[in-house]
Amino acid sequence: MSKKKIMIIFIGIVCVSFLALIFISTHKKSTQNNFSSADKIAVIHVDGVITSSHTTSSILSEGNGGTDQLIKDLHAAADDTSVKAIVMRINSPGGAVTATEEVGEEMNKIRDNGKPIVVSMGDTAASGAYWLSACADKVYANPTTVTGSIGVYMPYSNWEELYQKIGIRQDKIKSGIHKDILSSDRPMTPEEHQMLQAIVDELYNGFVDVVAKGRHMDRERVKQLADGRIYTGKQAKELGLVDELGNYYDALDGTAAMVGISGKPQIKEFGKDNPLSLLFSANSKESLLKELFSGLTADTALKSIAPQAMPEKW
Repeated sequence: MSKKKIMIIFIGIVCVSFLALIFISTHKKSTQNNFSSADKIAVIHVDGVITSSHTTSSILSEGNGGTDQLIKDLHAAADDTSVKAIVMRINSPGGAVTATEEVGEEMNKIRDNGKPIVVSMGDTAASGAYWLSACADKVYANPTTVTGSIGVYMPYSNWEELYQKIGIRQDKIKSGIHKDILSSDRPMTPEEHQMLQAIVDELYNGFVDVVAKGRHMDRERVKQLADGRIYTGKQAKELGLVDELGNYYDALDGTAAMVGISGKPQIKEFGKDNPLSLLFSANSKESLLKELFSGLTADTALKSIAPQAMPEKW
């Protein structure tokens, strides 16, 4: 079968599936509206890298690590009088410090106004994702969850020798001696290194303060644990970094009990609105797209100098 025919069949399947999922989603929302007066638990999904952006979703994949969307979801759940508590289902390696701080502040505001927030960790809730976890009233982790990685780093590269070998010379006109402080075509001076280290230390101390306050732990004890290392959920429980070992449904049941909801709680989900993301699992989607679009390439590298609260080699 020619690639053109495969493409036509693929597009047809996608269109039919998309329409079916829209119908199912609409029917589901209509059904939920019939029980609008019932007490609910809001579930907000935090997927992928936490960034200062609207969303991390694309047409065939979905993430919900963009701060604009996360804060919008938090506000919607906080303003909904039928929602008695919020469960944040986190599967994230962390992200930018400022983005993480923004979401954490909104979580604290909601808690201060009397609506509890519980975190359920998935595969990973490390670094900035642990920052968010420390802002919750209660934290659940699976025994094998990867968490911790409490710390901050600022990435930079020096390609000066490579440029010299291939005959590239970069010149620039700058307004001050430190304007190109993270330039890749020259070494960093000791003074510049000290300046950036001071920034990283300040952000790190802020991270430690968040954990110490949220986990009701002595600050010096937090610093002993906050050297960047990762922990399993089981280890984190023993160290006091999480409260309970349990899966997503354990977190839902515990949250329901916390706010006095008897029986199986009604759920109102946020951050899972992209029907196309339901069509394929990550593995099948990747293999299918490689087969269909094997001739296409794309550079998806993200270059950022923003301080990161996530494991460096992610």
